[in-house]
Amino acid sequence: MISNEMLKGSLRTIVLKIITEDGPLHGYAITRRVEEVTEGRIKLTFGALYPVLHKLKKEGALVTATELRNNRTRIYYALTPKGHKLTAQKLKELTDFIDSLQNIINMKPGLSHV
Repeated sequence: MISNEMLKGSLRTIVLKIITEDGPLHGYAITRRVEEVTEGRIKLTFGALYPVLHKLKKEGALVTATELRNNRTRIYYALTPKGHKLTAQKLKELTDFIDSLQNIINMKPGLSHV
C-alpha cells in the first residue's frame, strides 16, 4: 500500500482524474474506483477525500447534485469547465513529476553532470 505521505501531494489530481473518467460520482464510489484502479495500493479515507472534494467545489472546479437513493442522500460530484482545465494542468504537473522521479530512480552512481 502507498503511504499517505506519498499520496498527499497527488490526491487532488487523483480525484479530478477519476471524476473525469467516471463522474459524476459520490464519495464512496470515488474511494472504491481508486482502490480498484490501483489494485488496492491506494486506499482513500473519507477523512482525506472529503476535504479535497470540498476545496475543489469551493474553487469552482466541481459542482454537486444531491440524490435520494435507498433512503440515503448521496452527493454526486461533477467537473465544471474550470475543473476540466484544472485536471489537464494537474495531470501535466504529475506527469512531469513522475518523469523527474524516474530520472532520479534510474541515476547511475558516480556519474556527475555538473
